[in-house]
Amino acid sequence: MYLLGYDIGSSSVKASLVDAQSGACIASASYPKTEAPIKAVRPGWAEQVPDDWWAYLKASTADIMAQSQVAKEDVKAIGISYQMHGLVCVGKDLRPLRDSIIWCDSRAVPFGQRAFAELGSERCLSHLLNSPGNFTASKLAWVRENEPETFHKIFKVMLPGDYIALRLSGIPATTVSGLSEGMMWDFAEERPAKFLLDYFGVPADMLAEQVPTFGLQGEVCAAAAAELGLAAGTPITYRAGDQPNNALSLDVFEPGEAATTAGTSGVVYGVLGHVAYDPQSRVNTFAHVNHGLAPYNPTATDEQTGSSQAPQIEGSRGAVRLGVLLCINGTGILNSWMRRTVAPTLSYSEMNDCAAQAPIGADGLSILPFGNGAERVLCDREIGASIHGLNFNRHGQPHMLRAAQEGIVFSFAYGMEVMKQMGMNLQTIRAGQANMFLSPIFRQTLAGVTGATIELCDTDGSVGAARGAGIGAGIYADHREAFAALKKLQVIEPDAKNEAAYREAYERWLKLII
Repeated sequence: MYLLGYDIGSSSVKASLVDAQSGACIASASYPKTEAPIKAVRPGWAEQVPDDWWAYLKASTADIMAQSQVAKEDVKAIGISYQMHGLVCVGKDLRPLRDSIIWCDSRAVPFGQRAFAELGSERCLSHLLNSPGNFTASKLAWVRENEPETFHKIFKVMLPGDYIALRLSGIPATTVSGLSEGMMWDFAEERPAKFLLDYFGVPADMLAEQVPTFGLQGEVCAAAAAELGLAAGTPITYRAGDQPNNALSLDVFEPGEAATTAGTSGVVYGVLGHVAYDPQSRVNTFAHVNHGLAPYNPTATDEQTGSSQAPQIEGSRGAVRLGVLLCINGTGILNSWMRRTVAPTLSYSEMNDCAAQAPIGADGLSILPFGNGAERVLCDREIGASIHGLNFNRHGQPHMLRAAQEGIVFSFAYGMEVMKQMGMNLQTIRAGQANMFLSPIFRQTLAGVTGATIELCDTDGSVGAARGAGIGAGIYADHREAFAALKKLQVIEPDAKNEAAYREAYERWLKLII
């Protein structure tokens, strides 16, 4: 018995086949082998062809089925992870009317800003938990104003993962989690955000039917089965955006837990057990994969929920589980810049060894990592990267390399303080052992300055999507059973002995941005 997971990224589509009993990934493949093209007809625009995703999915499916020699009838459920915030518009024939406006396209920023100003920040934040920003609803408003002929042909709008599920099943559908990431879900009313759709002039019936994040969302239709070499009727039982799915992949479901990544940019995605938002919209809040599904526990303690408010708020379907997303643009890109300019002869591993020669706090040297565009956590300010406290007689290459890594960690810590103000007490942070988390200094500093335990795990998005499908299909009783095989490669506890040194270095850094 096997589970199939897809991860629909903007650079590639990855497929993984997981043995449901052992939890082991037995085959995986991704396409294209070079980075998928992104169309940028104008500055700030970014589009992809939805049917290219399907072509990549077909190729990766054929690869893993050939690798594994698993019979198609033995694939019992399918899960989908996908790039968030994109817009796919289909007509009545369920074919795309235009290319997808993807997550990194910024053309809709003025539409979100205008909606936020005219509808009012309090109304938007209390209902959407975010500014309308540059999310899917604002992208759709751009289409309405700039491509009216296309807009009037739209039958349904959907996110990239919804489109893949449509190609698999022939049925247009979406989830509450997906609607929330597109700014199309009203948390106060527990229904689609009619007030924002009305403001943008979008008919409510353009939204696809809602299906559960976990559960039967559709079945592989005969046409898709023939294309993919899968069995017709195979159930599709899970889908989520890439950041919620990354959290799921790391078994992050409950308040006080967080998932993080630290590649070119960095993300901390923490789970909140009550409805809350940041008044300055420095972080984004979405419905997590288990929002409304966790059993309501009226005896839960404040420590369990990480909140001084009511432990959990019972919605119409269960307890609140929100994902609060912090994004830092200047993360691994700073470390790679350091390698090119400060340590061009060193490997990343050698850079880490070199940085370890400097003390905690880099002997008074501080680096701000914000050189990769405007930072949402800084209220969309673009303050750039900068070096502070440099002394030519005291500082050398080790201090520069250590200060860079510490500066990245401190930006995470600053964002996590915003999350704490929302009532989140992050006690456990899980990550894959990759990118910046390969550095002992990075992970030790993160544990030291936040007081959280860092757990490094062996997983990825497509494997997580497969395990999510197992939950949705009822093959696993719950997420604990689904992720029983998740391997913890390393656990890093906060260093109490050096807590004061980490805090001193962070406070010095913090004065530079406030």
